[in-house]
Amino acid sequence: MKMYSLFIAQIKQKHGIIEPVNYNKPKSENAKQPKCSPEKERAITEALKFLV
Repeated sequence: MKMYSLFIAQIKQKHGIIEPVNYNKPKSENAKQPKCSPEKERAITEALKFLV
């Protein structure tokens, strides 16, 4: 299963984990970002349980 840091950041934001400011943002305001699939979301959530 291939994970992207974008997916991990989305799940952290969803669960209220504060991330540092990202300075590498797209220049346009309406840039499309891929969404994390439910399968990957479950895997990331399980992994984050072990970190806390």
